Amino acid sequence: AGIGILYAPDKGVKTRDKIGKESKKAKKRLQKQMDTTTSNLSEKAQKARHSFEQKLESTLSSASHKADDILLAMEDKLESLRKQNAKLQKDVKEEQVKTTTKKATV
Repeated sequence: AGIGILYAPDKGVKTRDKIGKESKKAKKRLQKQMDTTTSNLSEKAQKARHSFEQKLESTLSSASHKADDILLAMEDKLESLRKQNAKLQKDVKEEQVKTTTKKATV
């Protein structure tokens, strides 16, 4: 549009006025496009951040539940091993008593 104005048959003052007006219009359009783009980018960044936070929260929650499950399994295994150890200790003592009793009777 600006080049067409330069070749227009109007006087210099009118031509400069037209160029000035067209420049202002172009500046306003460009500013509007920049504002729209900035707004869109900001909105997309907010959505991406929110999505990331949700995924992070979900991952941390899942990891926490898995850690709890592992701890429960380890506690169950520890309790089982304690019972086995107590039984073995009891069996060893009973065997020692039997051995001592046999030696005393022989």
